[in-house]
Amino acid sequence: MYETGWRRWLILALFIGPSLLGLTLFVLIPIGSSLVISFTSWDLLTSPRFVFLDNYRRLLADTEFWRTLGNTAKFLLGYVPLVILCGLTAAIALNQPVAGRSVFRTVYFIPVVTSWVAVSLLWMWLYNPVFGLVNNTLGLVGIKGPGWLFDSDWAMPAVILTSVWKDTGFIMVILLAGLQGIPGEYREAASIDGASGWQQVWHITIPLLMPALYFALIISLITSFQVFDQVYIMTGGGPAGATMVLMERIVANAFNYNRMGYAAAMSWVLFLFIFAASWGMTRLRRRIS
Repeated sequence: MYETGWRRWLILALFIGPSLLGLTLFVLIPIGSSLVISFTSWDLLTSPRFVFLDNYRRLLADTEFWRTLGNTAKFLLGYVPLVILCGLTAAIALNQPVAGRSVFRTVYFIPVVTSWVAVSLLWMWLYNPVFGLVNNTLGLVGIKGPGWLFDSDWAMPAVILTSVWKDTGFIMVILLAGLQGIPGEYREAASIDGASGWQQVWHITIPLLMPALYFALIISLITSFQVFDQVYIMTGGGPAGATMVLMERIVANAFNYNRMGYAAAMSWVLFLFIFAASWGMTRLRRRIS
């Protein structure tokens, strides 16, 4: 029987109330509090002092912030195209009727569910300039490997490659789901018409895969702006600040330097960048479609 009146609202409150309470306590209130804190000067030891926009003015005049923003952009420009390309390639390959396909899918996804601590420690060993497997392998073909994490020119590429290796399986799963939603009749008809495998991918698979590609791209962009774990563990922002990124600087300012107001202001600037990138991608997709 369909309830009406106060009974209906009581039932709705009983089902939705716990979720709304959790959302309010652990999401909405912390978000609002961080915005308030961004207008204060607070070192965690004394009472917050209201400074209005001083933290934001200081942020815009801070050369370290602009360098950090540039490093984040470098990571984004290197990570996003590579992880999408690798994920798409793996998805197309593992969508074919090959023996052991489910095993390969599982193997590709294992890094995704592996802790960033374990992955970072593994790749720190692989990148070791003296004993690491990467440089030893390069030495077998006569190439002297760089210092990787100890070289300011190669530290960011090393972090990017590690991130791509870990996240490729996640992008693969998203795109693989999109591929399995494409009717096989389209490719069969294209094959009958004489279309090559590459022509089928470019003219059939990619256009029909655009919704999944768009979602994967948005997720990758957000991940790029929020990169932290691998940088914190592998380089700590070094060498010589070559891998300082926004999230790493937010944590450093908040918990190393006790500048909570400044860190909160930086976090809201990061939010604005993520919002602008997501909004821009949404507008672009609408225009294209």
